[in-house]
Amino acid sequence: MTLFAMDCIPRISRAQVFDALSSMANIAGYKAVLEAANNFGRFLTGQITAAGKVPPCKVMVIGGGVAGLSSIGTARNMGAIVRAFDTRSAVKEQVQSMGAEFLEINLKEEGEGQGGYAKEMSKEFIEAEMALFAKQCKEIDILITTALIPGKPAPKLITKQMIESMKPGSVVVDLAAEAGGNIETTRPGELYVYKDVVHIGYTDLPSRLPTQSSTLYANNISKFLLSIGKQDHFHIDLNDEVVRGSIILNRGELMWPPPKVETVVQTDTPKQIKKEEVKKLLTDADYFRKYLKDSLVYTTGLSGLISMSLISPNPAFANMVTTFALSGIVGYHTVWSVTPALHSPLMSVTNAISGITAAGGLLLMGGGYFPSTTAQWLAMSAAFISSINITGGFIITQRMLDMFKRPTDPKEFNYLYGIPALASLGTYGYGITNGFDDTTNLAYLAASLCCVGALGGLSSQPSARLGNALGMIGVSTGLAATLGQLNITNELAAQMGVTLGLGGIIGAIIAKKIPITDLPQLVAAFHSFVGAAAVLTCISHFMSEAGHLASDPAVSVIKTSLFLGTFIGAITWTGSLVAYGKLQGLLNSNPLLLPGRHALNAALLASNVGALGWYLNTDDATLGLALLGATTLLSSTMGITLTSAIGGADMPVVITVLNSYSGWALCAEGFMLNNNLMTIVGALIGSSGAILSYIMCKAMNRSLPNVILGGYGTDSTGTGKAMEITGTHTEIKADQAVDYLKEAQNIIITPGYGLCVAKAQYPIAEMVELLRKKGKNVKFAIHPVAGRMPGQLNVLLAEAGVPYDIVHEMEEVNDEFKETDLTLVIGANDTVNSAAEEDPNSIIAGMPVLRVWNSKQVIVMKRSLGVGYAAVDNPIFFKPNTAMLLGDAKKTCDALLTKIKQEYEI
Repeated sequence: MTLFAMDCIPRISRAQVFDALSSMANIAGYKAVLEAANNFGRFLTGQITAAGKVPPCKVMVIGGGVAGLSSIGTARNMGAIVRAFDTRSAVKEQVQSMGAEFLEINLKEEGEGQGGYAKEMSKEFIEAEMALFAKQCKEIDILITTALIPGKPAPKLITKQMIESMKPGSVVVDLAAEAGGNIETTRPGELYVYKDVVHIGYTDLPSRLPTQSSTLYANNISKFLLSIGKQDHFHIDLNDEVVRGSIILNRGELMWPPPKVETVVQTDTPKQIKKEEVKKLLTDADYFRKYLKDSLVYTTGLSGLISMSLISPNPAFANMVTTFALSGIVGYHTVWSVTPALHSPLMSVTNAISGITAAGGLLLMGGGYFPSTTAQWLAMSAAFISSINITGGFIITQRMLDMFKRPTDPKEFNYLYGIPALASLGTYGYGITNGFDDTTNLAYLAASLCCVGALGGLSSQPSARLGNALGMIGVSTGLAATLGQLNITNELAAQMGVTLGLGGIIGAIIAKKIPITDLPQLVAAFHSFVGAAAVLTCISHFMSEAGHLASDPAVSVIKTSLFLGTFIGAITWTGSLVAYGKLQGLLNSNPLLLPGRHALNAALLASNVGALGWYLNTDDATLGLALLGATTLLSSTMGITLTSAIGGADMPVVITVLNSYSGWALCAEGFMLNNNLMTIVGALIGSSGAILSYIMCKAMNRSLPNVILGGYGTDSTGTGKAMEITGTHTEIKADQAVDYLKEAQNIIITPGYGLCVAKAQYPIAEMVELLRKKGKNVKFAIHPVAGRMPGQLNVLLAEAGVPYDIVHEMEEVNDEFKETDLTLVIGANDTVNSAAEEDPNSIIAGMPVLRVWNSKQVIVMKRSLGVGYAAVDNPIFFKPNTAMLLGDAKKTCDALLTKIKQEYEI
């Protein structure tokens, strides 16, 4: 007689199809949940009905073997919140992958035993896990235990006191009942009630699904028999570990027990291959239009560039145009490489290098210890406010970049960048004092390349601080080269030193004391300085050179550049002040829609064009100065009317557009003074602002004119009536939100401007750190226009200590929401509004948004159910998987943090 024992088949990967114990345990785990649900008085899943909200059932499973994992999967599929515990650390990943929370204790001890079972644990470990079970029994509704140790009675894990602490109506299922049970109050083979807790101690759960059990058992036996031998030939090979491990008698000879065989646990799981994205097919007509559009763009650009030869007064103008064009191309490609997380440092570093307007002021300064003419006073003022920008911009950039540093990052020695700075200044000093003619031009080139490096360094976190250092080297070299070409008296040198030094001190004080939450208004204020400096420099230059312009062959180019610098600078100046007022709360952030505002702005623009024509055709210095004064007034008014019509939520675009304006104003100064450095830096800043403006507008599915002219709606908004939103919302309290956080494994947090206003980043950062330590996968999703300037939320989170590698942009994370257990929306509204995708007639239709509603559960934290800036109701507030946690974001986040600490006993 030959005898095999099916329950002795080794539990290895190859033998899984023969493993009858696993088949029966799988059925037992599944049936345990069904029996529990049948005896439980509520739904397992949470539901929202007209009669009220039913919370989901909380299930705890002890043991992560086949039966335990089967119970976890079944309970999760039925909508319950599931927690699980096992002594084996290898089970954690499996439990979490099924959407359950893996419970842990602080004591580290490995519980892996023989044959896939757990081993007996130490006394200290058992005491710790019993404390955990006691705490959990007070919270859960259903308890399923599966713990077994081969050759020993089942360990008693749940005491009578724990059972008595459970809520009335709770259910416990003891799958170890046949071996004595894990629960002290279990009666093997019986169903009874003790202290209002239903006890299920059935020992024949697989038999309660007889058809399924017979089918699986038959499959196990048949596949096992077919596996014995090779090529359809039945042959007992005792070298086969599956055969040797399960054979009891071989032709009457006792073969039990088998020799020990080492098993290898397969831990690697194959990676899932993502499906390729299906691209929309384009017709030939679509391709024709695309190619035609590109062709016309190149035609306009090339023809326009070459046609400038018709107005070129001298080779110097052609060289300046060449410099401008190449700088614009370099700036375009450099800025596109900047990572979105560093858009705020990009804005501040461009603010700093735009302070090169000080070079224009220095070239026009004169007198002794004090200026002696009005033009010199204006030049000194321009240099003074530009120096505020330089030190303030670089210091605030360094502050932001330091916030992104992680504790694990290597030590930095940024002070060593002082060596190239001193070397460049020393080399320039040697060249200029020894009369080398091209020293200044090459110093300008070196300074310009450093400014390019300042922007390029922001392409990644590791190189960002190098970029800031290069910017400092570039500006200092450029100013030194400007001073080196002048014949300066000691008195004038003192005036220049005091002007730059005092401005630099003021800028440093502002940058060191300003809260990071006030960064947008600081950037707006610095933009106004650049605009004002451009206006002052242009008017000063005209006052100084008016008597000589008529005889200059390049008079038309100089006067046009001078006028454009005044025009753009004045718009930048007043527009930035209005933006500052709105961001600081000094002005109402709502759009000021004056009647006939478009006609008013058109009239102001036409008046400026008329003033330009008159200005170019007069040689009268007094009249020319009056016309410059008129355009300053007209453009300043235009800056006010344009910016006042833009609401607070569009400030990201306003800030970037003003940034671009400041660059073009600086370019105009470069053409006016024939200064390569100012032209190059201006083109870099102008390109930077233009690209960021494009990114912001694309993120809102709006055109730049639509934003700048104070319009509403997106490029995709239909003409019909907007969708009506019906239903009721569900409100929860902080303790319920904590339950959701505890039960979720994959969590995404989507902050908005409300987080900035409430300054709630610190409790959120601490809460995220605690959740990650508990093994939860937490990340942030940032919308491009969240906040009041590009990258503001990235900086705020970095300030609070959130690692930048868990902060993701919308494009990176939007497809992950459908795999997310919980999304926490904090202070965001329009950027998560599903009407953008669900309602073609909504004024935000087509706007890219974070698809938070695809998550299994959403919690929205905001003050009220009020609409966002776009004044559109948000359908996600009323979706069945959304819960509203209303209140002040800071107080609510503090409450969540406090309760999470209490739950985790921290």
